[in-house]
Order: sequence, then structure tokens, then C-alpha cells
Amino acid sequence: MSASGENSGSNGRSRAEDEVVELVSKLIQFDTSNTGELATTKGEKECAEWVARQLHEVGYETEYVESGAPGRANVFARLKGADSSRGALMIHGHLDVVPAEAADWSVHPFSGAVRDGYVWGRGAIDMKDMVGMTLALARQFKAEGIVPPRDLVFAFLADEENGGKWGSQWLVEHRPDLFEGVTEAVGEVGGFSLTVPRPDGTERRLYLVETAEKGLGWMRLRAKARAGHGSFLHEDNAVTILAEAVARLGRHTFPVVLSDSVAEFLAAVSEESGLAFDPHGPDIEGQLAKLGTISRIIGATLRDTANPTMLQAGYKANVIPQTAEAVVDCRVVPGRQAAFEREVDELIGPDVEREWITKLDSYETTFDGHLVDAMNDAVLAHDADGRTVPYMLSGGTDAKAFARLGIRCFGFAPLQLPPELDFTALFHGVDERVPVASLEFGTRVLEHFLLHS
Repeated sequence: MSASGENSGSNGRSRAEDEVVELVSKLIQFDTSNTGELATTKGEKECAEWVARQLHEVGYETEYVESGAPGRANVFARLKGADSSRGALMIHGHLDVVPAEAADWSVHPFSGAVRDGYVWGRGAIDMKDMVGMTLALARQFKAEGIVPPRDLVFAFLADEENGGKWGSQWLVEHRPDLFEGVTEAVGEVGGFSLTVPRPDGTERRLYLVETAEKGLGWMRLRAKARAGHGSFLHEDNAVTILAEAVARLGRHTFPVVLSDSVAEFLAAVSEESGLAFDPHGPDIEGQLAKLGTISRIIGATLRDTANPTMLQAGYKANVIPQTAEAVVDCRVVPGRQAAFEREVDELIGPDVEREWITKLDSYETTFDGHLVDAMNDAVLAHDADGRTVPYMLSGGTDAKAFARLGIRCFGFAPLQLPPELDFTALFHGVDERVPVASLEFGTRVLEHFLLHS
């Protein structure tokens, strides 16, 4: 059967659309909490083995790979397309999630509960929703003999929530053969809708396609000085030196740098809404606030950020320690890495050492070409009044690793969201959930996209 098998179910719904909610719920029930430490991260192996069984059930041959440490599990499957001479398209998703405190939630975070029109649980939108849609469509294509226009590589990955050290980064370095022939890829945090008001009183849904990511760097700062008794006069104090440097860095505002992706996004929103944005003006934050909660992401893509997140010093109340340390979460706009590091060095001063714990490059591609056209066509096929626009993600994804292989990467996990839903707050948040209708919509859009890519 050719790609024309789209939406072939007798009830007007595809097999994938019928089973996607159940798959997402089951995926959430695997506690794949990633603590950032090998000893305490869990669940990826069991979840990956279950994914592999779902693929085997419909006839796939899969490759299971542990990426550098026991239990750090990844599953790959390839579906041959009509023209294997074209570069393959990879659809990737991570199986790990950030930890959750059950006492803080309305439902148990690993229940996968389906209620009130939502699927609830840790990973519902980051990113077991996309994993479920991908798995549902992979199963449908194989079971129904659907042949896509090009080879599709389905990748289910470990450790994204820790920068991919024991996942995508390890795989790219040690198993590049798994990505043979892949020229383009789609993954998380893109394709979701943002509803903006129009001057005539109507609304327009913009679907944000991720074309860029800020660089991600976790930086350790360290100050060393003389240890001593807490009762003495002590001008050379490592805690004081570090605290002052951290305060300077944490209060600093980096300059506005307008990347192509952000400029195109702001131009599109301005065109649709009539809102004016002056990125270099004194009230850009106030202007962006009119966009609602998405302004958290967009505002953070206008400039570098360096947010102190951890402090450690001392071992007794009356002992001045020799060493004090801090960790800073740094996110850097494409093209700004060298300038950012110079600025940081000026702020922290010569008495504070710095080193990178994790340092992953920024990424940006253009919003054009056949794949972008296929995304736009897929959205319009199921939302005639929609519009795709590029944007930059303030965080990071596994795309950072795949870009090292020359793979052109996008974020496209389509969801049509209720305008009132605070989507950005759900990432790593309490009561994370995804609308059932959004999953079904996203499955239809992703199916159209994969069959016309």
C-alpha cells in the first residue's frame, strides 16, 4: 500500500488515532525519572523494552542499544520508503522524564490517568505525548503496509533530561551508524498552537515550529581562599568572594541579540495581531507579555541568560571554608558563545575559577524547504485557518547532538491547544497533562506530514 493509506479506518479515524491515548497513558505509567545521576535514574530499560515489544508486534526489526551505561536504553526501528535514495527522516523522542513529587499532584504523576479530557502525568507533554503519537503511527504504517515516500527512522532515546550524555550525545559519538542516511529530523517542543487575537476581533492559531535552540551550558564557579576560625577578622573569605560574583552574574542583563528565527516569529505575530514589537526598546518585556504565557520562552530567546541554581560551601558554623562553589545554568543565543564567556569572565572577576560541567552548542536552521512545506501542508489539512511560524526554543533537545552529524533538525510535535491552557507552565510542572483532543489532532497532522515528507 502506498502513502495514500492516510486515515483509512472505517470509522473515519485511523488506527493510530484510536490507540494513541492508551499508548501515551501506558508510557506515563513507566516511572522513567532522570535524576542526572546514573545510580538513581530508573525505568528507561523497562520502558524501552515495552516500546520494542509494541514495534515487534506489528513486524518491525528493532535495535536495542544501551548508551554507555547499564539501563540507559534506546530503541531504533527503520521503515523503508518508496525512494530509499532520498535522505531518511528521523522522528525522535526521549523516554526519560524529570522527577515528580507525588504529594504535590492532583493525581499520581505516574498514573497516566485519563480524566476531564486530559491524559495526566509526568511526561504528558515532555515528551511521552510525541513518543505515543510516533509509536502509534509507526505501528499503523507497518500493520497496514503503508509505504512512506522516504525511509523513516523511529528513535526512542534515553537521558535527554540530562543533556543526552548517556543518550543522544553518546550515540552520536559511539554509534553514528544508527543514523546512516538520515538527513533531517523532527522532535519535541514545536508544532503546538498559540492563539493570537486579530484586530478584527477574530483569532488565529499559529503553530510554532522550532528552528533554533539556545546553547545549553551548566557552569561551575569556584572560589578558593584561606580557611580559618569563624571568630577572627577574615578579609580573604571564599564564601564572600563567590557570593559577590554570583550576585553580579545573577543580576546582570545580557544584550539583546535578534536571531533570524526570533525576528521571523515576531514579524509573523505582529502581522496577525497588529501588535508592535521593538526588541531594543525599553519595554520589550511588557510588549511580549501581551502574547500570554508563551512570552516566558520568547523573552528568554532575545538574550543570553545565566541563572545561579546551586550553592555549596562550608562544613561547620565556626569554620571559614577554603573553597566555595556554585552552579549556573547558562543559555546562549546562537553566535554569542565567545562574547558570552568574555562577559561572564568580566563579571565574576579574576578570583573565581569557572569550568563547564555540560556545554552543548546552540543550533539554528532556516524556515524553508520541502520539509517545512510538508509541515505547513499537514497543519492546514487539519486546521484550515492555521499558520506555521518559526521560533527559537530557550531550552534544549536531542537535536543538539544530531546536528553534529549534519542532520537538519526541527521541533514538530503538533498539538492544537485550548487558548486558555498555560502550556509552558506544564513543562516540568505539577499536574502536567495533555488534552486528549490535542493528541488525536496531533496524530492526524503527524500522519499527514510523514506521508508527504
